[in-house]
Amino acid sequence: MTLEPVYTAEHTKSAYRLYYNWVGWPSQQSRLPEPHDAFFAELASAWEEDGIRLLERAWSPRDARLLFSVKPGVSPILFTARIKGRLQYALRKQALPARFSRKLAMLSVGGNLISTVERYVENQATNMPLADPSTREFLRRFTVVDSTVNLAMPTPVAAGRYWYNLHLVLVTRRRICILDAQRLGVLRDGCLRIAAKHKHQISRLAVMFDHLHIALRGAIAQSPAEIALCYMNNLAFLLRQDALWQPSYYVGTFGHYDLGAIRQAVAGE
Repeated sequence: MTLEPVYTAEHTKSAYRLYYNWVGWPSQQSRLPEPHDAFFAELASAWEEDGIRLLERAWSPRDARLLFSVKPGVSPILFTARIKGRLQYALRKQALPARFSRKLAMLSVGGNLISTVERYVENQATNMPLADPSTREFLRRFTVVDSTVNLAMPTPVAAGRYWYNLHLVLVTRRRICILDAQRLGVLRDGCLRIAAKHKHQISRLAVMFDHLHIALRGAIAQSPAEIALCYMNNLAFLLRQDALWQPSYYVGTFGHYDLGAIRQAVAGE
């Protein structure tokens, strides 16, 4: 019997800050044409229908660098397909055919660097306000630091490289506290099992009394929404508590470069 998920995209709210940077190159011994500004305005409207908003662009005969904000339902695989597909179609319509290399790069970026996010998650228990030392030490038991996971490294595939790092935050319903070590341990170990099953790589994990933080590399076929709902549903099932979480989550991207650096690079500053 297949269990119906408690949390679904239709009935779960999301707070998000998701930014993907796309880099494409022309195929060997070719150059990219020079489209006009109106071309990008029309193309941007088409991408909006996909949940993808163009923020910045840098275009030259040598490469195309485009920065976007995306909605939680957009996976890296869907994102790169829509960017390249719509771009090539629009160029053909303008009699500006271009052959892009099969190789591309997609980089998740955000307001913080990898080191900042990892440090923030790792220090959740240590920095818990108003907590005494014994409470902080207790919660440290449910913090995971995996130094073998290097989030600065990409996921390589035949069509290029993907940097896909997410910071996920879940909060218990009505901020109810989970105080016993057994249940907190189930959440900690459950996150690791879910990650292994779905080919995520968790760099940092902090299970707190009424919320948890995960810094991870996602599977590129899965959208941020799919990843968030996966943890919400599976962890609720493990604790046999359907109403474990608030019907909402936060998810944000981060990377080796922050959003300001990527904006400057794309804008050619």
